[in-house]
Amino acid sequence: MSTDAPRSHRDLKVWQISLDLTETLYRVTADWPKHEQFGLISQVRRAAVSVPANIAEGAGRRTAGEFMHFVGVARGSLAELETLLAVARRLDYIEEPVFRSLSEDLFELGRMTTGLLRTLEERR
Repeated sequence: MSTDAPRSHRDLKVWQISLDLTETLYRVTADWPKHEQFGLISQVRRAAVSVPANIAEGAGRRTAGEFMHFVGVARGSLAELETLLAVARRLDYIEEPVFRSLSEDLFELGRMTTGLLRTLEERR
């Protein structure tokens, strides 16, 4: 492991950005219909929290292989979020510009997690 390796998950840009996205999604879903409280709102929030939580959990593991597993789970949650937000857009819960911005954020996080996976693979 190189000397410039992150000391903790808090040092990882992908964790920081995914935490920002989680906060944004909590705020966005606050305006959704109350009848979705235990449906789509809950699912979006759970999937959003799963991204930084799995990155943090993976970073706390002992091996690069274990870390890779949790980054893979985080990537799955990003794909889930993409689908849930597409449903929300179709139901007019979010406006097109907000949806586009969130989709761009998800794409960027997907790119970043792929980069993290490559880095971890090199450490194995």
